[in-house]
Amino acid sequence: MTEYTTHHFKATSRYSVSIDYDRRLFPHDIAGSIAHARMLAKQNIITSAEGEALVRGLEAIRQEIEAGSFQWREELEDTHMNIERRLFDLEGEVAGKLHTARSRNDQVTTAVRLFTREAISEATVGLQKLQAALVAQAEQHQATLIPGYTHLQRAQPVLLAHHFLAYFEMFDRDAARLADCRRRVNVLPLGSGALAGVPYPIDREAVAQELGFDSVSANSMDAVSDRDYVVEFISAAATCMMHCSRLAEELVIWSSPEFGFVKLAEEWTTGSSIMPQKRNPDFAELARGKTGRVYGSLISVLTTLKGLPLTYNRDLQEDKEPLFDATDTLHGTLEVLAGMIESVTVNTDRVTAAASDSSLLATDLADYLVGKGIAFREAHSIVGRLCQDTAGQGRALSDLSLVDFKGYSASFDDGVLNITAASSVAARNVPGGTAPSQVKQALADAKRRMKEATSGQ
Repeated sequence: MTEYTTHHFKATSRYSVSIDYDRRLFPHDIAGSIAHARMLAKQNIITSAEGEALVRGLEAIRQEIEAGSFQWREELEDTHMNIERRLFDLEGEVAGKLHTARSRNDQVTTAVRLFTREAISEATVGLQKLQAALVAQAEQHQATLIPGYTHLQRAQPVLLAHHFLAYFEMFDRDAARLADCRRRVNVLPLGSGALAGVPYPIDREAVAQELGFDSVSANSMDAVSDRDYVVEFISAAATCMMHCSRLAEELVIWSSPEFGFVKLAEEWTTGSSIMPQKRNPDFAELARGKTGRVYGSLISVLTTLKGLPLTYNRDLQEDKEPLFDATDTLHGTLEVLAGMIESVTVNTDRVTAAASDSSLLATDLADYLVGKGIAFREAHSIVGRLCQDTAGQGRALSDLSLVDFKGYSASFDDGVLNITAASSVAARNVPGGTAPSQVKQALADAKRRMKEATSGQ
């Protein structure tokens, strides 16, 4: 072999190898193979003794891998071939019967589905921990007032508990998306063969039951080439990461001296390499930054799939790295954010003072006039002029007397002087509003949903 051909062989071999990353599929590959071997024996496609030998060898391989003594061989390309080669070493020629009524095409996608199902379960647990942290903070701050913002400008006062529970709702939708995704993940493709099914009397339902799948795939061609479930999981992960990023951004802003609303525990910040006075919200920033990785994983898989004809194509090997990276990023981010939220200390004096900014009551003034029979648009215009003039004079709305108010509308009376941040919040007594009674009910409902979610697992 010439130097060129040797180099070419090494380059092409290395280009197709996936063992560096797909070895993490080993527990799922082994579980699928064990279920398959048992089914083959039960259906008398192989003997009971052969089935027992295959299961025995596969269990031994699992133990070797878990103990770290398994020798991964790059020339065997992937996890599946490494396990099969070791099975020959342990059990001899009977290992060759494991691949009866099975192709690597349906074998691989079975393992990936099992991995994705597990990833969904872990992400769901991570979401529950984060939601629990948010509920705990909300419970502590049912009476704490804070400015609500639009366009990052102070808008109206709200309860801080209401703000925390807004994120609870976001993450609850993420959990629902993952649960819905799991239904489509949990379909067994094994038994589809390379693309056309297999000419053996297999029992796909028995394999599905042993592996915990809800059903078997309806079309063998679709089954071996389908990676919609990977797209769907990463899409749900990307949406969840977007929510994580929004929460992280607020932690970054709120912990800055300019806001000073919260303090992050020291373990969730890092020091500056040059400025000794600084503690930086690096973990929140990383959660924000890592969101782009999951977006990239989603685009990567979508791009891989967009031009593939039926059925299996080697391009599908490229589904695993994005899937694994999205999974790891999501799980890590949920864990970090849960810890950060648990450790957050709210500067109640600072947020209460900010919520006491009387300009936040402008809408309440307009609503007050509506209550006196003035059309909202006219009331909005009256209060708009009042706010503009007051700001120009360097005065706050709380500085105005009844005479001042009457200068803009005769409909103002003594009641206008009783409008406060607390009354503003209390007035929003509609389902989903920030009134204390509504927030108390929302908090109870959140606890109920968390209890139902955990008891249903």
